[in-house]
Amino acid sequence: MLVVNKPSGLLSQPGSLDDSVVHRLEKKFPFIGQIHRLDQSTSGVMIFGLTKKAQSKLSIQFQDRQTFKVYEAVVFGNLTCEKGHIDLPLRCDWPNRPKQEVHAEGKQSLTHFEVISSAAIPKNCTRLRLIPHTGRSHQLRVHLAAMGFPIIGDYFYAHQDAYNAATRLNLHAKSLHIAHPVTGQRMHFESHAPF
Repeated sequence: MLVVNKPSGLLSQPGSLDDSVVHRLEKKFPFIGQIHRLDQSTSGVMIFGLTKKAQSKLSIQFQDRQTFKVYEAVVFGNLTCEKGHIDLPLRCDWPNRPKQEVHAEGKQSLTHFEVISSAAIPKNCTRLRLIPHTGRSHQLRVHLAAMGFPIIGDYFYAHQDAYNAATRLNLHAKSLHIAHPVTGQRMHFESHAPF
């Protein structure tokens, strides 16, 4: 397997652009099996399988929610509670794809959050640790915006003041816990947020 620290602005997988994490890795690793993805604007830890067997075993861990992922974000506004959860169903906003929306007919989606004390953030903002229990597209971004605390720099879901508060989406895949695909040993990979 291969673990990388994806920068913000780079696609996870081949898409409309000729540059992505997969494009770059394929030059050095002929078989690179993608296990999961991060939004183009999100930075942080990603894992890839270097054999079909490793890819299969790692994919099953994500599918069966045996992994543990922690994200870090800076949101617009001051949260009054230290921790909590957001339990709102999500579905694709078809007329505005790739945007997602909170909808009663959406799939169950759960996000846990905790305030991180930090002075190195813009005024009227809060730094959060986020733990998604489910892995829906744009889940963290939609959940926080729906609660009235959009992630700063988010061009899809933030209002103008929140969007203008940062030069990039302030969302980072900080750590990933998985079981090694061969030995089964629990492993932990971490990357510090660059904002």
